[in-house]
Amino acid sequence: MDVVIRLNQTYYSDLSALSEEEKKLYNSARSDAGYTLDQFKKDVTGWLVKKYETDVKPGTKAIYIKGNGSRRNADVLVCCKHRRYTRFRDWDDQSYREGISFLNSDGTRIDNFPTQHSDNCTKKHQDSKNWFKHTVRIYKNLRNTMIEKKMIEDGLAPSYFLEGLLWNVPLDRFGGTEQQNFRDTLEWLWKADRSKFSCANDLYYLFHPTSPVTWRAEKCEKFLSKASDY
Repeated sequence: MDVVIRLNQTYYSDLSALSEEEKKLYNSARSDAGYTLDQFKKDVTGWLVKKYETDVKPGTKAIYIKGNGSRRNADVLVCCKHRRYTRFRDWDDQSYREGISFLNSDGTRIDNFPTQHSDNCTKKHQDSKNWFKHTVRIYKNLRNTMIEKKMIEDGLAPSYFLEGLLWNVPLDRFGGTEQQNFRDTLEWLWKADRSKFSCANDLYYLFHPTSPVTWRAEKCEKFLSKASDY
């Protein structure tokens, strides 16, 4: 189970799409937050430790809480709001894409857009006549099986990136029999130019050599190769 605890009074911003004039207008209008995401994460972690004691294990991205009795295992993501600006003149004349920002254990900030990801995956599922999510589950099950058989290492193909990978597959490749659906999607992915694939949120490229929110192209190629072999 995943739980998100979000601080709403503080947000981080991405101004890369603004003109130089708009950046100046924004920077002159903004003010520093009185309560930072780092402080919020420390406070949330402290409260969770007080509540669940040794069952709390801070991880790289989320805080893991071990299940106990009727309580399920949970990953808790501590975050605040994020704004990717597309326009700024003043507070009454602005536009932006809203996402979230969270901190890795080393303090690196990661910006992402889970609402857009979810909405786009839902639309893809509907447009594919309910094949998309089913196909994602097949690929995840295949990955898990290959991990168990030690054909690939754990972490090679995270679920988030598999969803993004299949989100780029054209609608006409979904459908038919189970075997045909899998064969057609895998064949298309293997032959496609994947360099311009987008994440399912359609706000980042799926592949980048250094970005913390994208997949490494060589890992995807290895996964597809091993999947084809299997």
